[in-house]
Amino acid sequence: MTPGPASLRFLAGLDADLRQSLLNQIRDAWTHNSTALEGNSLSLGDTKFVIEEGLTVAGKPIKDHEEVIGHAAAITQTYDLLGRDVTADDLFALHRSVQAERVVDILKPLGGWKVEPNGTYAVAENGAQVFIEYAAPKDVPALTAEVLDCVNATRLRPDDAGAAAAAPAYARIHAGFVSIHPFWDGNGRLARLIANVPLLNAGLPPLVIPKEERRAYIDTLARYQRRIGRITPETGVCPAPSELAPFSDFCRRCYATTRQLVDRAFEQQRRRA
Repeated sequence: MTPGPASLRFLAGLDADLRQSLLNQIRDAWTHNSTALEGNSLSLGDTKFVIEEGLTVAGKPIKDHEEVIGHAAAITQTYDLLGRDVTADDLFALHRSVQAERVVDILKPLGGWKVEPNGTYAVAENGAQVFIEYAAPKDVPALTAEVLDCVNATRLRPDDAGAAAAAPAYARIHAGFVSIHPFWDGNGRLARLIANVPLLNAGLPPLVIPKEERRAYIDTLARYQRRIGRITPETGVCPAPSELAPFSDFCRRCYATTRQLVDRAFEQQRRRA
């Protein structure tokens, strides 16, 4: 079901056709950029075509088509979370949508917590090669519950129109979630969905990280994760809030992506007056 102006207050004041056009533009930009950050090869135009026409693009992998269709569905699911508490079952449902690789493997559960340790390799500022270890599987339920508590407790004011308050809230949830890495795959796309729930609840547009910022995005997050180390229920999901400042600043800059779409829609509305 397409969300209406009652649940998405940043649409208020737009004519019906402009509201729908803006929703579609945000859906396509959010889907394209979030999947492209993970290596999806479809362009923004391809993404729009696949979602709206239900057809494939010649020469592109089937998996890439499934990813954008699944992500678009997950955006609608995210809108449906507004106004109520987000639960672990909601995360499982989102994971089933965004996860295009539907393997039958007990070590790769679909819509379930990871069962094996995971981590990633990064290069530090001094050139040292380091391994970033995510939360242990046994700690995932407790740590993810803490992230969900943060999602559900964050209350931004509807008049927080700037990125000053929205970006830090987004960054805290996003960084906490990816430092847990609770699923075997799809964690980045899920983080970029649920971190937007407090913004949407406040009537603000979602924050979308552009694919062009992929290097800065990865490096900034990796720097934060190296500094906090592996998180546990004892450390909590955000053991060093001051270390989040660079990532918050990065997210604040990225907020221009969707805010420009909103501004253009309202400019079109003014031209109609």
